[in-house]
Amino acid sequence: MTTWPFGDAKDDIGEVINSIIADVRQRQNGSVDPDGGKPGAVIYIPPGDYRLRTQVLIDVSFLRIEGSGHGFTSSSIRFNVPEEQWPDLHELWPGGSRILVEIAADAGHDESAGAAFLVKRTGSPRISSVEFSNFCIDGLHFRADGSDLHPENTYVNGKTGIYVASANDSFRFNGMGFVYLEHAVTIYNADALSIHDNFIAESGNCIELRGWGQASKVTDNLIGAGPRGYSIFAENHGGLLITANNVFPRGASSVHLRSVTRSSVTNNRLHSFYPGMLILEQNASENLVAANHLLRDREPWAPFIDVDNGRDDLFGLLLIEGANNSVIGNHFSEVVDSRKLRPGGATPIIIRLAEGVGNYVANNHTVALDVRSTSGDSAFDAQVDALLATAATAPLDIVTVLVEPSSSGNTILDSGTDAQVDLDRTVNAFRATPGIGS
Repeated sequence: MTTWPFGDAKDDIGEVINSIIADVRQRQNGSVDPDGGKPGAVIYIPPGDYRLRTQVLIDVSFLRIEGSGHGFTSSSIRFNVPEEQWPDLHELWPGGSRILVEIAADAGHDESAGAAFLVKRTGSPRISSVEFSNFCIDGLHFRADGSDLHPENTYVNGKTGIYVASANDSFRFNGMGFVYLEHAVTIYNADALSIHDNFIAESGNCIELRGWGQASKVTDNLIGAGPRGYSIFAENHGGLLITANNVFPRGASSVHLRSVTRSSVTNNRLHSFYPGMLILEQNASENLVAANHLLRDREPWAPFIDVDNGRDDLFGLLLIEGANNSVIGNHFSEVVDSRKLRPGGATPIIIRLAEGVGNYVANNHTVALDVRSTSGDSAFDAQVDALLATAATAPLDIVTVLVEPSSSGNTILDSGTDAQVDLDRTVNAFRATPGIGS
């Protein structure tokens, strides 16, 4: 980047990368050479800050853009520290190989207009093997949205980190950092996609797999969206693997699957301040949800204490609209203040089968505690204190499984006592978790 003869990477890295891609396209212009002809290229971003004023357009395969550090640090914590304390902070901004996004889409523009990196190519074959590795994309600031929130807490700025608009094959996102973007990663029509070991947080939406896709994976990421956005979202995907992710609590949902089939959500740690943590909707069928830890508790950090995702406690932590899904061996923790349930006096629902037939729910364990919630001004201290607190004033009454009349033919085994499961036993199979002394 820093030695390329055209442009100034510090002033506009977008212009420089576009120049490099144009050079690759010119040098590797043959497609019928029997010995190859288009090996691709690597663009290296050294540690440092690089402003991006021009959108990068990627339209060549086998391109790798890599840096030397994902550079993530919490901008949200810093923006909620009084400004007079900033001089005493060790650092103010994210670091590593950091791109400062200074473009944004205005209202009414194409949704890709605010993207730092746009991947788009028509024709055949699909664009393939584009990789992003080990650098930071920073949206810098959020903006006022007409709410009562501080502008830096809205998660709104019209900026996207990486937007893949075209059908694609074997893309990789590894070791990246994304912060303060309204959309971190938006990908359409993915095949054999790998999103692995990234830090994607303090963004309005983190991972959005749109259009359709197959045989892809989202693994080992640290993820945290805003209260109106998706942490992990996918639609019309088959064979999707979502495994070993640690999803932070402020997103509107942890995992949201729409019309997704024959996919797996396994071994994730999911944390949420709101109901609707894991959603399988619009005929999401034949999926496996297994060995996940789902924790729902209350927001402890003062700047966000009255923010929610608009869902009440009757929505369910896990919602299923679909057929023949398996929900096996998950741990649910519902640790809330009963005085703050919505609607008032509600009995929270853990697993809710809203539509569909033939779902199998077995060997799930739920811990439900009624706690007196507290808040604090320090995001780190307040959150850690809340996570480590296990004392409760009393057990919390819950419905572990609710099967709506519109869902039938399901099997519910050992996922709640006789009193905790609500279903029509004439059209569903049920075996209760034994009570003490039974």
